[in-house]
Amino acid sequence: MTTFYIVRHGQTTANAQNLKQGTINTAITHLNSVGQQQAQELHAAFDISFADQLICSPLDRTKATAAILNRGRDLPLTTDERLLEISYGQWDGQENAKLLAAYPQYFDPVLKDVLPTYVEVATDGETFDHVVHRAQDFLTATAAEFPDEKIIVVTHGFTVKAMALAVLQPRDPMSLPEPENTSVTKITVAGESQRAFMSYYNRHSDF
Repeated sequence: MTTFYIVRHGQTTANAQNLKQGTINTAITHLNSVGQQQAQELHAAFDISFADQLICSPLDRTKATAAILNRGRDLPLTTDERLLEISYGQWDGQENAKLLAAYPQYFDPVLKDVLPTYVEVATDGETFDHVVHRAQDFLTATAAEFPDEKIIVVTHGFTVKAMALAVLQPRDPMSLPEPENTSVTKITVAGESQRAFMSYYNRHSDF
């Protein structure tokens, strides 16, 4: 069994301003002071030195979170593009509130988050299914390459959700809200069968 402990990055300025970040990698998507503190608190609560390696998305906000978690732990650290956030295409960088006001039919009425159908208007946006596919590919391929390892993964809110969707395969993808900043999700993938199991999602203690 390969065990993945999957961390969402700390808060960014764009998070605080309720903007769609997508794959933007500029100063506005870097960790803000709150995000840095969140990562430091997780570092104190979650000693990752038990793990074999750390893999993160190549964007600055995930690399910064991973660096804080890895202080004094010194795990081997690599990046993987399959861990990138969903790209909302032309919606990247826009205010959620303005998008919701302009396109209410493409947002879940309870979560106020985009529905899979959003690509009908953000035509260059990445589909939910595509993110789920690359997230699943990351889990299965990494488990095959590193059987029986414990791996810390630092990635993005929708990408964590996509991994959970790949494991749980719910009928309604909106039944699973995105996890919070610096929460931890635990997924294991079993050997040759590639069966995957989620032990917990969006947890902030008792890892």
